Amino acid sequence: MGGGFRVLHLVRPFLSFLPEVQTADRKVPFREKVIYTVISLFIFLVCSQLPLYGIHSTTGADPFYWMRVILASNRGTVMELGITPIVTSGLVMQLLAGSKIIEVDNNVREDRALLNGAQKLLGILIAVGEAVAYVLSGMYGSVSQLGVGNAILIIIQLCFAGIIVICLDELLQKGYGLGSGISLFIATNICENIIWKAFSPTTINSGRGAEFEGAVIALFHLLITRTDKVRALREAFYRQNLPNVTNLLATVLIFLIVIYFQGFRVVLPVRSKNARGQQGSYPIKLFYTSNMPIILQSALVSNLYFISQLLYRRYSNNFLVNLLGKWKESEYSGGQSVPVGGIAYYITAPSSLADMAANPFHALFYLVFMLSACALFSKTWIEVSGSSAKDVAKQLKEQQMVMPGHRESNLQKELNRYIPTAAAFGGICIGALTVLADFMGAIGSGTGILLAVTIIYQYFETFEKERASELGFFGF
Repeated sequence: MGGGFRVLHLVRPFLSFLPEVQTADRKVPFREKVIYTVISLFIFLVCSQLPLYGIHSTTGADPFYWMRVILASNRGTVMELGITPIVTSGLVMQLLAGSKIIEVDNNVREDRALLNGAQKLLGILIAVGEAVAYVLSGMYGSVSQLGVGNAILIIIQLCFAGIIVICLDELLQKGYGLGSGISLFIATNICENIIWKAFSPTTINSGRGAEFEGAVIALFHLLITRTDKVRALREAFYRQNLPNVTNLLATVLIFLIVIYFQGFRVVLPVRSKNARGQQGSYPIKLFYTSNMPIILQSALVSNLYFISQLLYRRYSNNFLVNLLGKWKESEYSGGQSVPVGGIAYYITAPSSLADMAANPFHALFYLVFMLSACALFSKTWIEVSGSSAKDVAKQLKEQQMVMPGHRESNLQKELNRYIPTAAAFGGICIGALTVLADFMGAIGSGTGILLAVTIIYQYFETFEKERASELGFFGF
């Protein structure tokens, strides 16, 4: 037993105190899974609308403004932190396990339990840390305005909401529901944002008179009210700083491209050693790690934004703080701070094609960062999530499955030809599609759209698989 195991064993005393959902000890029927999933989503949506008790104000800059949709968070509500704690803890544990600082044997049940416990404990600690940082940074008014009692009450509410998210995610992942809580909450938030930007009836005055925020409603409004129909169409398609029809069409195009790419896969035939004639298949998709690379990349960027803004507000003259990121308020983002320099600026998507032309190095740096980060996270994720060639070969052997025309000992070697390549190349494709969506100005950011499509497609596949197993078909 190496030193890495001893580090993981430090978590053992805390396991009895951590909230836990027991693994389903029976096969949960499909209908029951749907009910559990809907209830989990309902709890999340209620928390997203429930205002924090005791806050003084929510005015001023919002450190998570650009990442709200992806982090499934809603400002001024108990779901302020969204899925940040659970995703960040997953990112940290992945990096520790991937770099072998913590050695984890995924085949040992105790190791898996300790790793899950460590991730959960770290998630709760991150929720506490972020809640304290939110209160002390004055996001809800200064501590003197709030009072110590209210400040503590806000921290408790945020931490409790963080624990609820962790438990809901665990509930769905342990066989009671469909998919994972993280995916469900992200997809709901992104789809809600896209629908709102397309059909919002809110009117905004941006100097050209009152305009509807929703792109579709604005199109019809302009066509009805303007006498020059060609100019009205041009304005509906290209209006600045508000959702336009071009943004909406770019969003639809990216949706279609991602769905098309979902069909790219290599299907390896497998058959049972024991039951003669029982054939199956193991599909290795182009998006082998699904949306995990983009979720982890989003968590990394959001935390860098958060830390950078907090430091810049207090130490704006410090060279290292400026290197991390420079910020200023923008009239086009509702008075929110936007990065204008440092690392935070270069890992943010250019705001328009004109911005790309004016700052080609920024566009190039963002492209390289997205592609390399997604490829790296994708490659590392297969090692720590139990989906590497070695893990898949072991699972197939345990299920007495072999690949026709190949020796059992060559199974891992054969899988190694496809899985690492699919993970890395799939990660690059995810990064490239995200960049393409950002450059085209798609609604909800490239990251958001990609997450929404991959999650919805995942749920579609899960539904089909669950229905097939309910009908008694052989499914692998």
